[in-house]
Amino acid sequence: QGYLNDPDSTSQIIDADGWLHTGDLGHFDIDENFYIVDRLKELIKYKGYQVPPAELEAILVLHPSITDAAVIGVPDDEAGELPRAYVVSDGSLTEQDVMQFVEERVAPYKKLRGGVEFIDSMPRSVSGKILRRELK
Repeated sequence: QGYLNDPDSTSQIIDADGWLHTGDLGHFDIDENFYIVDRLKELIKYKGYQVPPAELEAILVLHPSITDAAVIGVPDDEAGELPRAYVVSDGSLTEQDVMQFVEERVAPYKKLRGGVEFIDSMPRSVSGKILRRELK
């Protein structure tokens, strides 16, 4: 049970009662289907609020000119972290266009205060996961 030959890592994910703490965030819908929607360690901490990157990414890709998006937290001395978007688009958008699109759809603490960076392609693993460490 746990990581092979690694008791320190095992003790970080399995508590004294035997519960496995994966770091995944999820919810049940009305039909009791369970959805994993984000990772705890990826949450952006902005002024005491927790901002899930997946929520902002889902909003960004609703824009017809955006083909892919990722959001990470960038360090800020006053706020803790600021949400910054990395966007693959058709080239027709400005940073302000993207920020306004998101601002119209989220609570004030979820705004893209860390800015928007346009990139040519999203770094992804072979399994399709966004490689956030390459965006930092």
